[in-house]
Amino acid sequence: MNTQDAELVIKLLADDVTAFDALYWKYHQAVYRNIFKFVKEPIATEDILQEVYARLWEKRKDINAGQSVAGWLFVISFNLSVDYLRKKLREHTFHKELYNLNIDAGDWEDNPGAYEEQYHLLEEAISQLSSKKQKIVTLCKLEGKTYDEVAAEMKISRNTVKEHLSIAMTRINEYIQKNKEHKYVLLLLLFLKN
Repeated sequence: MNTQDAELVIKLLADDVTAFDALYWKYHQAVYRNIFKFVKEPIATEDILQEVYARLWEKRKDINAGQSVAGWLFVISFNLSVDYLRKKLREHTFHKELYNLNIDAGDWEDNPGAYEEQYHLLEEAISQLSSKKQKIVTLCKLEGKTYDEVAAEMKISRNTVKEHLSIAMTRINEYIQKNKEHKYVLLLLLFLKN
């Protein structure tokens, strides 16, 4: 985690609303894009985005100051997107393949460790990558930056970003596939797709 985020998390732990606002403005567009990639509905995406930040405020005392805020927001947005899609799938009974995964939205409420489990699985998969690929995944997937933005920031070509991200996502998918005992693997893999 960068030092600015670490400082904001420490302030957030002390109930500093300005730190919360700073985290919102820093990450809300990236979180929105990540949710929208999965949900594909602007209104539902907005609702989920608001819920992500409501959870951030509610769970602020539980956040580890050394933990990546971007990663935490990614996992929470993923989990809330899954909950939304499960509800939608039940209501419309389509995509039977996903519906039969036996994922209960109550799992998140009954098992507070589920968020941590998701976060650590993703974190472990990313940690297996080279530092350059880790940075590209973080910027593109967790912070929602475009290839062009990442290329400019890292002073490399857009094609290099795209190539490294493709290789990184393949390796992350392989790592997650090896952890098939994790009950949310398929959904995590779907969420990580471009």
